[in-house]
Amino acid sequence: MSYPEPRYFGEHGEINATYRPASAAPDFVAEPRPDAPADATGTAYHYLSTTLSTGGEYGLYRVDMGPETSGPSTHFHKAMSESFFILSGTMRLFDGRRWVDATSGDYLYVPVGGLHAFRNESGEPASMLMLFAPGAPREDYFEGVTRLDGLSDEDRADFFRRHDSFFV
Repeated sequence: MSYPEPRYFGEHGEINATYRPASAAPDFVAEPRPDAPADATGTAYHYLSTTLSTGGEYGLYRVDMGPETSGPSTHFHKAMSESFFILSGTMRLFDGRRWVDATSGDYLYVPVGGLHAFRNESGEPASMLMLFAPGAPREDYFEGVTRLDGLSDEDRADFFRRHDSFFV
């Protein structure tokens, strides 16, 4: 295996890095479901590196989930891999064969086409990094999935197809 072909041909490098402090406010907060407890916090998404900012190389997101049970059911992607790195709390991860209780420092890589799911069932907040490669406009997915109520089955299926999410 070798390194990719060069894409930068300058001689001295550039000043073009992006810094984001941990204290930065989330880019999007999904409101808790209507049946959630009164103190539910919803899910906060931090758009660390988007497809746009990386030129399509990858997308990296910090996802902070409140204590209420949440997360998608088993699905796969046809165009991108997905990785999960648990920062804090306990997140249940499904690797296509079994569910595991993942905690700080645990990691799951899901190749293209791999069945997977994740859920916070701990009753406590949990935080993780999600990496999609190559990048895809997941911001539209994160924000749009909260508006699926009231859509027809056909419109809902179209939303998931557009966002490379195939549920089983």
